[in-house]
Amino acid sequence: MARRGTAVLASGLMAMIAIGGAGGYGVGWLTALDRSVSATGKAMPLGQLTAVTPPPATKPTPDDSRKPQPDDSKPLRVDDLSYETQTFDVQGTLKSKITLKVPSDWTYSPQSDRNTARFNEANTKRWLRILSGFPLTRPPAASMAEKVAHLKALPANQHMTILSQVDDGDVATLTYTFVPAKELQPLPILRHVIVRWVADDSGDVAVELGVTGLPQDAAALRDVIDHASESVVRRDVPLAPS
Repeated sequence: MARRGTAVLASGLMAMIAIGGAGGYGVGWLTALDRSVSATGKAMPLGQLTAVTPPPATKPTPDDSRKPQPDDSKPLRVDDLSYETQTFDVQGTLKSKITLKVPSDWTYSPQSDRNTARFNEANTKRWLRILSGFPLTRPPAASMAEKVAHLKALPANQHMTILSQVDDGDVATLTYTFVPAKELQPLPILRHVIVRWVADDSGDVAVELGVTGLPQDAAALRDVIDHASESVVRRDVPLAPS
């Protein structure tokens, strides 16, 4: 659908603001739907002020810090990958028929979010995620910027580091590493993630792709998302009236 980007815009950012969320690990790849984020607040009466001595700063416990642990699994290699074309449906505001190339031995897995599909490698340490079925509302760079803002707000114990941001106009690609939240991954294994937003002829995002694995899989993960993004086609079918 679109060509690969080449210009690296930013790298090495570390998230330091604590909020909840999984950072795009298993769910919630950011789509092209939300154009803005806003917040409001009200001033509260102060009442009577009393001097309070703040408690001494405490260091995170080893459990809280979730120091990344290595996963010494054999790396996924480009030479071991072969590809086949898959076609499937996802459904959001629109029903989208998606066709693209995926690794031939990865298994299709429908998701609870009907606008999302996934293809899993045999041991489920690597997978490709596809999101579509949404309206075309903004260019790839805007979707990438929104994702970066969310990642920068992850808790420090998720050890998020942005490795690169690439904007090629019709494609935007974000690469980062992080430790998923404990409820999603009990062991603090560092994950390597590539998210790519692909525009159609309108210039707005038509498909969002995400591939994840281990740091030693980086080259192979790049090959997977390149094959997917260069072959992906979206065809929409209006939903039947309820």
